[in-house]
Amino acid sequence: MTTSTILITVALLALYGLFLFWYGGRGRPLSADETARYLGELAACCRTEQDREVLAQVQELVATDDGREFVMQNLVRYRARAAYPPGYDFDADPRKADQRYGRAIVWPLLRYGNHPVFIARRSGRFIDPEGADQWHYVAMVRYRSKRDFLRFALKIERADIAVHKWAAIEKTHVFPVQALVSLVFVRATVASALVVLGIVLWALVG
Repeated sequence: MTTSTILITVALLALYGLFLFWYGGRGRPLSADETARYLGELAACCRTEQDREVLAQVQELVATDDGREFVMQNLVRYRARAAYPPGYDFDADPRKADQRYGRAIVWPLLRYGNHPVFIARRSGRFIDPEGADQWHYVAMVRYRSKRDFLRFALKIERADIAVHKWAAIEKTHVFPVQALVSLVFVRATVASALVVLGIVLWALVG
């Protein structure tokens, strides 16, 4: 190997190492002090009874933290009209309100190694039991850890981003899942892309 190819290889390996550090997924569990601090900061952001109900559910969610990545399953049904609190000057289209929320959370999600895995709107009916909720779409979001879920939640509450979500949504069912079988290979995809980039760069300097 020439000096140039060695330098390229080292740089790409370092880049992949940085990616793995950022992407995480195998961290240490939340300590009791951390949990209390994050929940206390979230509690200070609560303004409505709904906020307090969600906070109680967050507390239950993080009580069994193992420090590992997980996916949050979101089932969503829109309101007929967006319901913003007084003082917010937005139109009444719930889908536009949800789009505002979606655009605003991109950086808060990615900042902590979190990202959508799958988003799809409902396209019909199949097995539809009596009384079943009529969801409009499903979204699955990967979180690096429950610590990072708390960081994300705190970020969007402080930035007043969640108001768009609750204005749009009439009902939602949200719960964490752990993959048994998954064809989403983010780490392998990034590694493959860097290998391809390395081959191209080696060819250029060779």
